[in-house]
Amino acid sequence: MWDIIAVDISGRHKIKNGYYMVCAAVSVVSSADHVEKVNQVKIKPFWMDSAPQVTDVVRIIEDTVKEIKYGGTIVAEKGDMYNKPEWVATSMFSKNFKYQESLSERLAIEMAHHISLSARNLLIQELDIS
Repeated sequence: MWDIIAVDISGRHKIKNGYYMVCAAVSVVSSADHVEKVNQVKIKPFWMDSAPQVTDVVRIIEDTVKEIKYGGTIVAEKGDMYNKPEWVATSMFSKNFKYQESLSERLAIEMAHHISLSARNLLIQELDIS
Protein backbone atom coordinates (compact mmCIF):
# COMPACT_ATOMS: atom_id res chain seq x y z
CA MET A 1 0.00 0.00 0.00
CA TRP A 2 1.12 3.55 -0.64
CA ASP A 3 0.01 7.12 0.04
CA ILE A 4 -1.12 9.35 -2.79
CA ILE A 5 -2.82 12.71 -3.12
CA ALA A 6 -5.22 12.60 -6.05
CA VAL A 7 -6.09 16.00 -7.50
CA ASP A 8 -8.65 17.42 -9.91
CA ILE A 9 -9.55 20.94 -11.02
CA SER A 10 -13.05 21.78 -12.23
CA GLY A 11 -13.94 24.94 -14.12
CA ARG A 12 -11.38 25.69 -16.77
CA HIS A 13 -13.98 27.26 -19.02
CA LYS A 14 -14.98 30.93 -18.97
CA ILE A 15 -17.86 31.99 -16.79
CA LYS A 16 -18.90 35.64 -16.76
CA ASN A 17 -15.62 37.57 -17.04
CA GLY A 18 -13.17 34.97 -15.82
CA TYR A 19 -12.45 31.45 -14.73
CA TYR A 20 -13.84 30.17 -11.45
CA MET A 21 -12.05 26.95 -10.61
CA VAL A 22 -12.17 24.59 -7.67
CA CYS A 23 -9.32 22.22 -6.91
CA ALA A 24 -9.91 19.10 -4.83
CA ALA A 25 -7.06 17.15 -3.27
CA VAL A 26 -7.83 13.76 -1.75
CA SER A 27 -5.21 12.04 0.40
CA VAL A 28 -5.67 8.27 0.29
CA VAL A 29 -3.95 5.03 1.11
CA SER A 30 -4.17 2.84 -1.96
CA SER A 31 -3.32 -0.65 -3.11
CA ALA A 32 -3.07 -1.71 -6.73
CA ASP A 33 -6.81 -1.82 -7.32
CA HIS A 34 -8.51 -0.28 -4.26
CA VAL A 35 -8.65 2.93 -2.30
CA GLU A 36 -8.09 1.46 1.14
CA LYS A 37 -8.58 4.61 3.21
CA VAL A 38 -9.34 8.30 2.73
CA ASN A 39 -7.15 10.38 5.06
CA GLN A 40 -8.19 13.91 4.18
CA VAL A 41 -9.98 16.00 1.57
CA LYS A 42 -9.15 19.63 0.80
CA ILE A 43 -11.16 21.89 -1.49
CA LYS A 44 -9.92 25.31 -2.58
CA PRO A 45 -11.52 27.83 -4.99
CA PHE A 46 -9.55 30.04 -7.39
CA TRP A 47 -10.51 32.95 -9.64
CA MET A 48 -8.49 33.95 -12.70
CA ASP A 49 -9.17 36.69 -15.22
CA SER A 50 -7.54 34.78 -18.09
CA ALA A 51 -7.41 31.15 -19.15
CA PRO A 52 -5.13 29.09 -16.91
CA GLN A 53 -1.80 27.99 -18.29
CA VAL A 54 0.09 24.89 -17.17
CA THR A 55 2.11 26.93 -14.64
CA ASP A 56 -1.16 28.23 -13.16
CA VAL A 57 -2.42 24.66 -12.82
CA VAL A 58 0.77 23.68 -10.98
CA ARG A 59 0.34 26.63 -8.59
CA ILE A 60 -3.33 25.80 -8.00
CA ILE A 61 -2.54 22.16 -7.26
CA GLU A 62 0.38 23.00 -4.99
CA ASP A 63 -1.63 25.66 -3.09
CA THR A 64 -4.34 23.08 -2.43
CA VAL A 65 -2.05 20.17 -1.60
CA LYS A 66 0.04 22.18 0.88
CA GLU A 67 -3.00 22.19 3.18
CA ILE A 68 -3.07 18.37 3.27
CA LYS A 69 -1.36 17.12 6.43
CA TYR A 70 -0.61 13.68 5.00
CA GLY A 71 2.26 12.94 2.64
CA GLY A 72 2.18 11.15 -0.65
CA THR A 73 2.81 11.51 -4.34
CA ILE A 74 0.53 13.93 -6.16
CA VAL A 75 -1.37 12.05 -8.88
CA ALA A 76 -3.32 13.68 -11.71
CA GLU A 77 -4.68 12.93 -15.15
CA LYS A 78 -2.41 13.78 -18.05
CA GLY A 79 -5.09 16.10 -19.45
CA ASP A 80 -5.00 18.23 -16.30
CA MET A 81 -1.42 19.09 -17.22
CA TYR A 82 -2.35 19.87 -20.84
CA ASN A 83 -0.98 16.48 -21.97
CA LYS A 84 2.61 17.48 -21.25
CA PRO A 85 5.04 14.57 -21.02
CA GLU A 86 5.30 13.30 -17.44
CA TRP A 87 8.92 14.44 -17.09
CA VAL A 88 7.89 18.02 -17.97
CA ALA A 89 5.03 18.06 -15.47
CA THR A 90 7.14 16.40 -12.77
CA SER A 91 9.87 19.02 -13.16
CA MET A 92 7.37 21.82 -12.38
CA PHE A 93 6.30 20.50 -8.99
CA SER A 94 8.13 20.93 -5.70
CA LYS A 95 6.68 17.60 -4.46
CA ASN A 96 6.63 14.15 -6.02
CA PHE A 97 4.23 14.06 -8.96
CA LYS A 98 3.09 11.46 -11.46
CA TYR A 99 0.29 10.59 -13.83
CA GLN A 100 -2.18 7.88 -12.87
CA GLU A 101 -1.13 4.32 -13.51
CA SER A 102 -3.17 1.96 -11.32
CA LEU A 103 -6.87 1.35 -10.92
CA SER A 104 -6.77 2.75 -7.38
CA GLU A 105 -5.14 5.96 -8.62
CA ARG A 106 -7.90 6.27 -11.24
CA LEU A 107 -10.56 5.73 -8.55
CA ALA A 108 -8.98 8.36 -6.30
CA ILE A 109 -8.86 10.88 -9.16
CA GLU A 110 -12.52 10.17 -9.94
CA MET A 111 -13.31 10.85 -6.29
CA ALA A 112 -11.41 14.17 -6.48
CA HIS A 113 -13.27 15.01 -9.70
CA HIS A 114 -16.70 14.46 -8.15
CA ILE A 115 -15.70 16.56 -5.14
CA SER A 116 -14.28 19.46 -7.19
CA LEU A 117 -17.22 19.53 -9.61
CA SER A 118 -19.85 19.34 -6.86
CA ALA A 119 -18.12 21.99 -4.77
CA ARG A 120 -17.78 24.30 -7.78
CA ASN A 121 -21.44 23.88 -8.74
CA LEU A 122 -22.52 24.60 -5.17
CA LEU A 123 -20.30 27.66 -4.88
CA ILE A 124 -21.42 29.05 -8.25
CA GLN A 125 -25.03 28.72 -7.13
CA GLU A 126 -24.47 30.15 -3.66
CA LEU A 127 -22.28 33.03 -4.89
CA ASP A 128 -24.60 33.67 -7.87
CA ILE A 129 -21.71 33.59 -10.33
CA SER A 130 -23.43 31.93 -13.29
